[in-house]
Amino acid sequence: MKKFLSAPFIVFLLAGTLIPMAVIAYYGLTDRTGAFTIENIMAIGTGDHAKALGLSLLLSFAATVICLILAFPLGLILKDSKLGKKGFMVFIFILPMWMNFVLRTMAWQVLLEKNGPLGFLGIINTPTAVVLGMVYDYLPFMVLPIYNTLIKIDNSLIEAAYDLGASKSTVLRKVIIPLTVPGIVSGVTMVFVPSLTTFAISNMLGGGKVNLIGNIIEQEFTTASNWNLGSGLSLIMMIFIVISMAFIEKYDKSGEGAMI
Repeated sequence: MKKFLSAPFIVFLLAGTLIPMAVIAYYGLTDRTGAFTIENIMAIGTGDHAKALGLSLLLSFAATVICLILAFPLGLILKDSKLGKKGFMVFIFILPMWMNFVLRTMAWQVLLEKNGPLGFLGIINTPTAVVLGMVYDYLPFMVLPIYNTLIKIDNSLIEAAYDLGASKSTVLRKVIIPLTVPGIVSGVTMVFVPSLTTFAISNMLGGGKVNLIGNIIEQEFTTASNWNLGSGLSLIMMIFIVISMAFIEKYDKSGEGAMI
């Protein structure tokens, strides 16, 4: 019976994950004639590809750090909230995620454009605008895992630390932050990876002037029709995903940082 019930999941896994990955691996490791090659993968270290990857890493790192700086205090505020309906507060932060991703990014495009309400900032079509879009779109993915670990912390541990004479900063550094590491690792991963591989945000808020590695891959598949090179670059991006999964496995073995 269990095997029968698991059949739809197995079919979905094959059709939606394993087969597409196998196709990408095939194209990435062959040229247009079907001959084996690693040139598509090695292309990541040349010219515009290396520049795009470097910029992607830089902007993704900046967005992740900003999200962490914003999310951790916010998680503490939600944890200590006396409103009694914390679920509603979390719902407010999840609500924007119900709106289409492209529409949310387009809203920022309208706000930041020259004649928009925030046009005076002059950041449209710049890396700053792209980072802003990343932070806005992916901040909930940082808040929820951190909040999820914070609410699981036994308050008696914090009270014991205060009873032993620890200051607020000491409690934060030696009690709260160490116990929140699983949520932080999960949040960092869930923000960094999509930020690194995005192309929609940089297309819309960068105005074609900010080329990230995601844009390069997208252009290889659509404009250049070079599936081999696009797949080879995609395989490099999969390495970052595998590394992120390894970090989660190491620091969040119990799954405490999983989103609510």
